[in-house]
Amino acid sequence: MFVHHPIFRPLAALAILLLIDLIMVPGFFHLEIKDGHLYGSLIDIANRAAPLILAAIGMTLVIATRGIDISVGATVAISGTVAAMLVGGTMVMNNGTPEYVANTPMWIALAAAMGAAVLCGAWNGALVAGLGLQPIVATLILMVAGRGLAQLLTDGQIITVYYQPFFFLGSGYLFGLPFSLYIVAAVFIVTALLMRKTALGLFIQSVGINPVAARLAGLKTAVLIFFVYVFCSACAGVAGLMITSNIKSADANNAGLLLELDAILAVTLGGTSLAGGKFNLAGSVIGALIIQTLTYTIYSIGLPPEVNMVVKSVVVFVICVSQSAEFKTMWRRAFPAARGGKAQ
Repeated sequence: MFVHHPIFRPLAALAILLLIDLIMVPGFFHLEIKDGHLYGSLIDIANRAAPLILAAIGMTLVIATRGIDISVGATVAISGTVAAMLVGGTMVMNNGTPEYVANTPMWIALAAAMGAAVLCGAWNGALVAGLGLQPIVATLILMVAGRGLAQLLTDGQIITVYYQPFFFLGSGYLFGLPFSLYIVAAVFIVTALLMRKTALGLFIQSVGINPVAARLAGLKTAVLIFFVYVFCSACAGVAGLMITSNIKSADANNAGLLLELDAILAVTLGGTSLAGGKFNLAGSVIGALIIQTLTYTIYSIGLPPEVNMVVKSVVVFVICVSQSAEFKTMWRRAFPAARGGKAQ
């Protein structure tokens, strides 16, 4: 039963990558505690994968409704830019000791950044659910305009943050583990509970399987589609705060660049079909870990960074082909034993 479970293939792929790392990268599984913090390659992979996992969780629900959101990277840039501009940091003297204080209370800065991200999602949701635009076209508008807006806000410069408490979001530790992992775990658990313990998950699947039938059955499909785009942008907003906090600055030009493509790849690696319908949140998390592990492996064994892009493109091609109905029909005809039948 486990072999036929949807999560088996992504887990197997992750296990193969980890096995390669075990052989090719000395000390890959070594963990050590320094200053009360747990360090090691596995911790580093999980920590660096945190923003991608958040983006993948949000993208999963969008893809489940037959949609797509290619503006995730732009939303990351906007969220990080707003937070960095508001937090900033001004040096003051405290009893003869210089220290930095935030330009704006940090909770206001975080709320403003998340508000900007939610507005991005509301824009996408209004275009897709309200005006009926194709998702890829609607989100393409924000993909281009959103990053341009972030660059306008920063005047094309990198905004540096000096306020120390802000760094805790992306590079802080709690009980020995990176704080970003707790954020990811909280978002995943809340989302999973909403999808599995309420009717929301079933409604989203229904919209993805047949939106017309779902609407005729009484579901408010427009509201559901609007919700998933807002949720996706909210996840991207948190990811943007993590990235900005980790690098201690806002880079509107490169922050979240191509993150939406990695998120889509993570979702498909996790077993969610681009045709919509059933989705797998746990699979999307594993898919994000596969991508980050693959990146780590390529860098660790000394291959050029360009190889990473080539490998990702091959993986996308294989996934798209494997989800094709025509390919599945050809495969069953060529290998009838794979489905327990006999050749005719």
